Amino acid sequence: MQEKPFKIFSGTKSRYFAEKVCNSLNCPLGNMIIEHFADGEFAVSYEESIRGRQVFLIQSTFPNSDNLMELLLMIDAAKRASAKSIIAVIPYFGWARQDRKDKPRISIGAKLIADLLSVAGINRLITMDLHADQIQGFFDVPVDHLYASGVFIEYIKELNLKNLVIAAPDVGGTKRASAYAKFFGCPMVICYKARRKANEISNMEVVGDVKDMDVVLIDDIVDTAGTITRAADIMFQKGAKSVRAIASHAVMSDPASERVDRSALTEIVFTDSIPYSNKSEKVKILSVADMFANAIQRVCNNESISSLYLI
Repeated sequence: MQEKPFKIFSGTKSRYFAEKVCNSLNCPLGNMIIEHFADGEFAVSYEESIRGRQVFLIQSTFPNSDNLMELLLMIDAAKRASAKSIIAVIPYFGWARQDRKDKPRISIGAKLIADLLSVAGINRLITMDLHADQIQGFFDVPVDHLYASGVFIEYIKELNLKNLVIAAPDVGGTKRASAYAKFFGCPMVICYKARRKANEISNMEVVGDVKDMDVVLIDDIVDTAGTITRAADIMFQKGAKSVRAIASHAVMSDPASERVDRSALTEIVFTDSIPYSNKSEKVKILSVADMFANAIQRVCNNESISSLYLI
């Protein structure tokens, strides 16, 4: 195997994804040890030279926070090992829902994480489907923001739905859903929801006609699945022929899998940005490893990645 001009390393919980990326690039995964201590601390060491090399560190920052801490230590160790450049590859960027102050005296978690990554020493970030596009502006280094639409659009085409309608599960997702509806030249409906508190919906209404339609709900993150399953059930009650959901990141906190199983959803489709360990017959996983591998190759060759964007 010919040696590449870059090295790829992975944190503990994203190794499954890094192996797929390396397989796509036909390169080995770098040798690194993360040693855990009795008190819960851990230390990172690279077991091969990375001096003067372009280093890609693959790690999503999903729960728990150890994944973020691992990534920060990986970055620091690479900087101290004289890597030429350090690119953080974060398929799922956690804390992205904390992108603004929507009430007094709260933190802006996304900005804090951006600052931590920058101070640790990254030179570039590659991520996918941020909860809010403006988070890119929290960084003072280049951000390559990929979109899972590249794999989702092909999947929707394969379904060959005769009466397709795209749906946004909430008002905040209208821009994303609108892009899909425009691409397919089909109608769009919107779910309006009111919350009592985080992860708890008090009321939801559907704006638009779904009778006898094949509905595809589009979202970026499914956490407890309360919104997506409530929307599916309401649309089914309003006469939808079928209801599917497509979302980039399968956070799927309990009791999300049980809610999906009990809901009117025909299926829910995620990418493999986060490992999905629970089993549900309604959950389907599509890989975006090839897309990230392509982006890594283009970054190394100083090529544009805009051709990867379908919408």
